[in-house]
Amino acid sequence: MPSLLAASDVLGTGWLAAVAAEAGPGKTIAVLGDSAASHPAHLRRRDRPGRVFDHTLPLEQVADGYRAMDERRAIKTLLTL
Repeated sequence: MPSLLAASDVLGTGWLAAVAAEAGPGKTIAVLGDSAASHPAHLRRRDRPGRVFDHTLPLEQVADGYRAMDERRAIKTLLTL
């Protein structure tokens, strides 16, 4: 499940970036991050998409998850029910 969640997030962000950049065949674009603070996300190479979730918290601690990403202590937070 984490790999499906990560893929849906990355593919959607990439598609929106390509549309916004009016990228066509043969053009390359880079998506730096989707942070609400408008600064680039730090990147780590991942061999499986689901491994992008490097922080897991219960849903009740969603604010802590956003804080960890904003402070660059986490790339993506996986919230559990």
